[in-house]
Amino acid sequence: MLNNDIIRKIESFVYHQPRSIDEIAKFIGKNWRTADRYVQSIEKDYGTISTKIFREGSRGALKLVFWASVEKASKSAFQENLEADILKGRKKEDFAGFDIFQHVQNDKKKAHIEYSTREDFSDLEQFSDVMRSTKKQLLIFSGNLSFSNLKNKDIDLFKMMEELVKKNISIKIICRIDMAGLENIERVLSLNFKYGKELIEIHHKEQPLRAVIADNRLMTIKEIKEPTGKMHELNKRMFIFYNIKDKEWCEWLSRIFWKMFSSSIDANKRIEEMHKVK
Repeated sequence: MLNNDIIRKIESFVYHQPRSIDEIAKFIGKNWRTADRYVQSIEKDYGTISTKIFREGSRGALKLVFWASVEKASKSAFQENLEADILKGRKKEDFAGFDIFQHVQNDKKKAHIEYSTREDFSDLEQFSDVMRSTKKQLLIFSGNLSFSNLKNKDIDLFKMMEELVKKNISIKIICRIDMAGLENIERVLSLNFKYGKELIEIHHKEQPLRAVIADNRLMTIKEIKEPTGKMHELNKRMFIFYNIKDKEWCEWLSRIFWKMFSSSIDANKRIEEMHKVK
């Protein structure tokens, strides 16, 4: 039966170089058909790996499995432009979630605006809805994981992450890992130690998105507009939430996530080096 341990083994096995189904079968101790079924399931449900068949239709056909970021993420000119903008951005001001939202069909999206002086006073329901609906894997684009501290009388996002770990749901995170946000990172990673699982993986990268994606099918993007202090311009902090249920766009942003994730450093390694700084 396919479980998170086998998923991680297969992902790590193909991470550095493409592997054949036969190689994967031997590595996990299963027959070829079982390994092929596992690969198809991971490719469909998680999007972390991809396959390609060489000499298809011949007796010498070869099916190779490789890390998904090797593939081109975008499939259209405007997606390519958006991808370039996201990958070159470092701060939340460098990319607007609306630039994605505007391309999604009307029946597959909704958005709303809130004005608040503090982020914990904003509507946490948007992110909690996505987290609650996650069945297999949650992808998170964050600044420094400060959102994990957000809570109100009904919602505690850290406790919601803990519930996902209890359910053996994989959580992958891209965020900035520095001295200022180290406490947030270590607090979230402590859930792995608490439950004896390695379900949460965090990689370091400064990037402009604040978003969560559930199972490649549902996502919420948060856009934050800061007050300018100028006359006739924004004088309160603005939070814009874009909720998207378009599978094609969710899969596209997931591919952007994996491109970032695979080319960035693991949190544990970075934290180890940071603790050497006294």
